Amino acid sequence: MTSVPEPKVSDLAELKRRLHQVSDLSAAAGLMSWDQETQMPPDAARVRGLQMATLAGLSHELFTAPRMNELLAQAEPGSDETDAALLRVTRRDHARATRLPTEFVEERARASSEAHHAWIDARKDNDFAHFAPHLEKMMDLARRYADLQGFDDHPYDALLDDYEPGMKVSQVRAIFADLRDRTLPLLRRIVAAGDATDYSVLSRPFPAAAQRQFGLKIAGEAFGLNPSFSRLDESAHPFQTNFSRDDIRVTTRFDERYFPMSLFGTWHETGHAMYEHGISARLERTPLSRGASLGVHESQSRMFENLLGRSRPFWQRHFAEFAQAAPEVARGQDAESLYRAVNRVRPDLIRVEADEVTYNFHIMLRFELELALLEGTLAVRDLPEAWNARMGEFLGVTPPDDTRGVLQDIHWSAGLIGYFPTYTLGNLLSVQLLEAAKGDAGIAEEVERAEYSRLRGWLVQNVHRYGRSRTPHEITVGATGKPLGADAYVKYLEDKYSDIYGLS
Repeated sequence: MTSVPEPKVSDLAELKRRLHQVSDLSAAAGLMSWDQETQMPPDAARVRGLQMATLAGLSHELFTAPRMNELLAQAEPGSDETDAALLRVTRRDHARATRLPTEFVEERARASSEAHHAWIDARKDNDFAHFAPHLEKMMDLARRYADLQGFDDHPYDALLDDYEPGMKVSQVRAIFADLRDRTLPLLRRIVAAGDATDYSVLSRPFPAAAQRQFGLKIAGEAFGLNPSFSRLDESAHPFQTNFSRDDIRVTTRFDERYFPMSLFGTWHETGHAMYEHGISARLERTPLSRGASLGVHESQSRMFENLLGRSRPFWQRHFAEFAQAAPEVARGQDAESLYRAVNRVRPDLIRVEADEVTYNFHIMLRFELELALLEGTLAVRDLPEAWNARMGEFLGVTPPDDTRGVLQDIHWSAGLIGYFPTYTLGNLLSVQLLEAAKGDAGIAEEVERAEYSRLRGWLVQNVHRYGRSRTPHEITVGATGKPLGADAYVKYLEDKYSDIYGLS
């Protein structure tokens, strides 16, 4: 009997198979990271760091193997637009990955795991000196990473490009200068106006279990977060991670004397989760199955948290449910007073608790400090003093300790240097996208009733489903008809807070 040769697997099919393997290794590492944040016993930290470094090294070796280079050179997409995008994005990622030796990738993974646990201890003990050597290591790794990737104007460009492809330091500086000039006068007018309502409601007792129940109820019924593809846990710093579009983990934290921490934190991370869940299943287990950029990602979380969750229609619709969940908080209140309370503008210490008007000043501070650390014009040992000085300059407040100052964010311990500007870019895009969606009269009417099903559908159609198959610029222009800008965002702040604070 004559044997029939097996059909040759196409270069594109083999490439996809290998990309699926890389994705699966990354998902395994992500699961270990999530476990580290939520439920891992403390003594497991040392070996967990080694395990995560091994997975990072294996993933990197597989992605940068010579055969992968051959496949990327030979694969042809045909007429499929998705395959063409897959090749474009994978070639970009591959070029960046092949500039990094495996030893460097493993070293960075080990250092990040060690820095993370040092940060937790330092934050708990208010001991920056304990974290400082680890931050020095992470900054050294960031400089080496920038040198390996290469850059034209500033080493920060190489870091920023990981989170916001194509964005440059010069552009961020211009955006931030414009925002500072246009929103600082508004902040001063608000501060001068005084209180808009009784803010003691924010610190009334609200049991953590009841907060969790109410926060999840809204996340599911209003925003679409379904327990069939998600779960909520507690962590030191809220985050969202996912291992597929149908395996999403959200975390929050609770303070029984300050309920906005958990509620708005949960809804913020829900926005991230719904983005990941909305990415087309066709892109699963490939480099396309992630958000287009962290700026686009933040536009979704900030929309759910602020534009929807802090809106007047939202509290008019959900006040009765809130009052049932938190009778002590709601006593003597109504929808309007609670709406004004959760939109309190107050220069304060903590970024994740900052209001919409002051939030971007927290980002500007971190951006400037990252640049100085990377350039070597600021030493790590001097960081707390520099932090406190800029807090005084930007917001007129000074942290009483490092836990509420320089140690408050997880990002530097994780090596996420170049990440912070994307929060402000997301703020700008969130308003631009919502205004575009409300160009549909049906969506606008639903949003005024705090109903969001049609809005969620619009976001899936115009933003989520593309994953990384379209660039941030393409998504922004395609959805809104114009490139990213600050005008809609500044107008939103002026209109909303002039109304709340009775500004002329």
